[in-house]
Amino acid sequence: MKVDLFAGVAVSDLQRAVAWFDTFFGDAESFEPNDTERVWTVAEHRYLYVELQPEHAGHAMVTLFVEDFDEFTDAVAHRGIHPQTQETYDNGVRKAVYRDPDGNEVGVGGAPAGRS
Repeated sequence: MKVDLFAGVAVSDLQRAVAWFDTFFGDAESFEPNDTERVWTVAEHRYLYVELQPEHAGHAMVTLFVEDFDEFTDAVAHRGIHPQTQETYDNGVRKAVYRDPDGNEVGVGGAPAGRS
């Protein structure tokens, strides 16, 4: 069974959110399905979208698990966005938590250092 995933994030200011996520994702492909949404392709058949819904903004929790944690977090830092927190779990899995301008949580997880 083929499954596409669209993870949604409610935002209060679409232009501000688009600017932040464009910076966060770098050169990820994106498209505008309508006047209130923007979609980024984060992997094949996997998308993150923001939608203008001010009454719900700031409550999303999304986690991406990336192949190369250090490469991803270094690239995001190079573009000027830094995690609010970073931690390593007992099993060595690492996670960085970023917050968009509305406070939505965008987590990035990765395999233990030295393993992909």
